[in-house]
Formats: sequence, structure tokens, C-alpha cells
Amino acid sequence: MTIAEIKKNIETKMGQSIEALKHNLSRVRTGRPSPALLDAIHVDYYGSMVPLSQVANVSLLDSRTISVQPWEKSMAAKVEKAIRESDLGLNPASMGDLIRVPMPPMSEERRKEMTKLARTEGENSKIAIRNLRRDANEGVKKLVKDKEASEDDQKRSEAEIQKITDKHITEIDALVAAKEQDIMAV
Repeated sequence: MTIAEIKKNIETKMGQSIEALKHNLSRVRTGRPSPALLDAIHVDYYGSMVPLSQVANVSLLDSRTISVQPWEKSMAAKVEKAIRESDLGLNPASMGDLIRVPMPPMSEERRKEMTKLARTEGENSKIAIRNLRRDANEGVKKLVKDKEASEDDQKRSEAEIQKITDKHITEIDALVAAKEQDIMAV
């Protein structure tokens, strides 16, 4: 493996860490409802557990309500039960074949919990990024030890790897700050 391949590899892996963070942050509840909040819910569909989005249309009804419309009328009760039993603290209400999921306003204490959760997700992503940096630097050191690269190449590549790391850490900080603002918005 060359230094260029090492840098390309960590760039890709750090990008994947950022995507994972975005996905995890989308599950953190904010003051506004989001259909992505229900992505983690799985429903019993003829004996197998499938994501809610595969058995129903999930959308925003208004600023405080998510609507869930199962594609099969027979699934309405199972979908409603799955939402109620999820750990999201939601209480769905059936209206014919449409299920309304009102989002209760968040208390100040709950907002602080969600902010703390968002920061934890961000910190976990930073740790993953730093571990990738360490692995890349060790890979470069191994190339120098095996006489496949010079010490000047090592210094240069370590500086470039640090720049890539800093860029991704800054992006994580921006994502977490944006999520905190969403959580605190009323």
C-alpha cells in the first residue's frame, strides 16, 4: 500500500464516519417532528420484522404531527402498536386508515438530555476519526520502516493526514452544533 492509497483510504473511511454520525443524529429527537424519527421502528409484517417505511407512507401532517399511512389496511393496528411500544414515548392515534403521531412538546430537561446525546454521538465520531488518523500514521511509519518511503514523505503525509482529520473534526462540530440548535428551537 502506498502513501496515496493510505490517504485515500482514510478520506473514504472518515467520510463514512460522518455519514454514520448524520444517520445517528437524525434519530435524536428535536423540537420539530421528522419522519426520520420513525426510521428505527420495525413492524411485524407476515412473520418478519421490517422497517416501518417499507409497510407505510410516513410524512409530516403539520408542524407537530407525523402521519403514517399503512399501504394495507390490515397493517394499521400492527403499525400503531409498533409505534406505541417503541422507546420514543409517542402515542399514535388511529383515524380510519391514517395514523396520526402527535409530537409532545419537549420539556427543558428532555432538551438537555437530547443535547447531551447529540454531543455524545459527536464525540464518538471524533474518536473514530482519531483512530483512523492513528492507523494511517502507523501505516506510513511501517512504509518508512520497510524502506518503501522516506522520512520526508512520512513528515509530509502526517501533516496531510492531520489536515484531513481536522477537516472532518470541524465538520462533526458543525453537525453537532446544528443539531443542538434544532433541539433548542421551540
